[in-house]
Amino acid sequence: MRLKLTIEYAGTRYRGWQIQTNARTVQGELAGAIQEATGRTDFELYGSGRTDAGVHALAQVAHLDIDGTLPAETLRRRVNETLPSDINVLRAEVVRHTFHARHSAVARSYLYHVARRRSAFAKPFVWWVREPLDVEAMRAVTRALVGTHDFRAFSDDDPDEKSTRVQVETFDVHEDGDLLLVHIEGSHFIWKMVRRLVGVLVEVGKGALTVEAVIDMLRHDSDLPARLTAPASGLFLERVYYEGDARDQPVQAAVIVNGWAPGR
Repeated sequence: MRLKLTIEYAGTRYRGWQIQTNARTVQGELAGAIQEATGRTDFELYGSGRTDAGVHALAQVAHLDIDGTLPAETLRRRVNETLPSDINVLRAEVVRHTFHARHSAVARSYLYHVARRRSAFAKPFVWWVREPLDVEAMRAVTRALVGTHDFRAFSDDDPDEKSTRVQVETFDVHEDGDLLLVHIEGSHFIWKMVRRLVGVLVEVGKGALTVEAVIDMLRHDSDLPARLTAPASGLFLERVYYEGDARDQPVQAAVIVNGWAPGR
C-alpha cells in the first residue's frame, strides 16, 4: 500500500531531511522507526522535498510504499512510539499509487520567525534581530517580489542545470507582538531561496538596502543575498499543497514557548 505521511519536526538536531551518510537526518530517523515498528526493510520512503540542516517543518509530506496488513493509524502510532520526541507523524492516510509526495504537489509555503526582542526560551525557533525594523519598507519588497521571477541571485542552484524561475503567489510580513512572521507561498522554492529573501528583507528593514536595490538583484547576478542568508533556526516548512487542498489557513506563529508565541 502507499501511505501519505504528514510529519512535524524540530530540525535543530538534524542535518536536514534527506538521508546522508554519517549524519543524523529526519528521513533517516523516520526510516529507522518504520523498520522497527513494522519489522520490514523492503519499503520506500519519499519526501516532498528537502529541508536544510536546522530547518523545521509543521507539515512535511512523504509517501511510504510498504507491504503489510497494519492499519494506517496503527502504523502511525507504532512509528511515533519509536521516533525521538522532536519528530512526530501527525497523519497517515492510504492513498492511490498515482499520488507522489513531491511530483503531485502544486504549491508549498514557508514561515519565518524574526524576533524583535531577546528570548530566554525560543532561540531554536527564531532569528533575533536587535536593530529596529521598518516593517512597511519590508512589505514594499514582498509586494514587488510577488509573481514569476528569476531568483538565481537567491540560490546556489546552477541556472544552467536547473531552472531558477519561481512563481511566488503570496509574500507577506505579519506582526504578532514582538514577532514578525514572514510568510511566502509559491509553486516551489530553490535551494536557500527563502532564507536569503528573509536576510535581504531584514536589511531593507534596517535601512541598509532599498526596495529598488532588491528588485535589481532579480535582473543581475549578486553575491549579496548569499552573504545575508538568514539563520536556519527561524525557518519552518509550513505546508505542502496538493490538488483540492484548502489554502486559506490563517498565518500564525509556529510555536508557543512558555506563553511566548513568541509575539505574545
